[in-house]
Amino acid sequence: MKAYRRIFTIVIDSLGVGAMADAGAYGDEGTDTLGHIAQRMDAFSIPHLQALGLCNLHPLKQVPPVPRPLGYYMRMRESSVGKDTMTGHWEMMGLKIDTPFQTFTDTGFPPELIAELERRTGHKVIGNKSASGTEILEELAEEEIRTGHMIVYTSADSVLQICGNEETFGLQELYRCCEIARELTMRDEWKVGRVIARPYVGKKRGEFRRTSNRHDYALKPYGKTVLNALQEAGYDVISVGKIKDIFDGEGITEAHKSKSSVHGIEQTIALAEKDFTGLCFVNLVDFDALWGHRRDPVNYGRELERFDEKLGVLLEKLQDDDLLILTADHGNDPTHKGTDHTREMVPFLAYAKSMRGSGPLEDADTFSDVGATIAENFQVPPPGWGRSRLAELL
Repeated sequence: MKAYRRIFTIVIDSLGVGAMADAGAYGDEGTDTLGHIAQRMDAFSIPHLQALGLCNLHPLKQVPPVPRPLGYYMRMRESSVGKDTMTGHWEMMGLKIDTPFQTFTDTGFPPELIAELERRTGHKVIGNKSASGTEILEELAEEEIRTGHMIVYTSADSVLQICGNEETFGLQELYRCCEIARELTMRDEWKVGRVIARPYVGKKRGEFRRTSNRHDYALKPYGKTVLNALQEAGYDVISVGKIKDIFDGEGITEAHKSKSSVHGIEQTIALAEKDFTGLCFVNLVDFDALWGHRRDPVNYGRELERFDEKLGVLLEKLQDDDLLILTADHGNDPTHKGTDHTREMVPFLAYAKSMRGSGPLEDADTFSDVGATIAENFQVPPPGWGRSRLAELL
């Protein structure tokens, strides 16, 4: 018999809780996404996260620990090489990345790749550098609209991103070009984790705005994950946000695209009111995309406050046989240098109305403890590594 009929696993994208021991190898010594956000806030109200035990796990400047937290909590260390989105999510569900995905942060993409992309798409490439998505629109979007050229850029992540104005470039043309880019970047020397379509609207500087029609073209996981095991056993595997893109649809039975992190948690609340048996796997990306990469700790903190308010609604909707797991996929300290993710531990908070106890758990050596716990609950083949915490969460 499974212990929980439904498990809701929510990834608060980039909410790191302190530098890992090897952070220095990544240039990330002293990073602490959550702690540094709290230090920058004049006031910080996250009562539901506080009640679950987040501030017992990580004491904060304005938010004290609670004497009797509602949930169990621990830190998880990343065992894979890297600090990107796909690595973190894939590790959660049982895959270990020993070779990091290709990045082109310092050099831009090779001339041979750009030439082939231009030939295949029929568009001249402009940009071809590492940049913020909003900044590159301010710099080059007017030229793209005027000429029909195509903005291509990257970041500190293993990504190739293409911008297209929805009115002049066209959404379907943008997707077509991204599909070509995905095909080209399957070559080992050009292989990136994701190709991302970045549609936008607006006609002149100061008015450009990215839309929710983003689409990620990810590599397929190199092996089966806990998601596949659940799907093959007949369970529901419902994704919210970019989870489907991260796993290239593998193991997903139902997908919901989110317009924002607030929308994503609202979708999760709506799903909690529906009847299903299995996993609801959620990614809330705005923490990372809007505030971490833009180095905006105050708005990151306010996004956490908005999430916390919705979390209170979700907690009320949970049934007695539901388990909630809150975690993250990497750090992105908005007070750190540059605009890259940061190599940090991530939180693990678990709560169910039927839990007999609460408090600290022994820290995990891998994010795969999440997948191992889910697999044991539903009695499907576990990942090859990771430790199930199910017995402690009953």
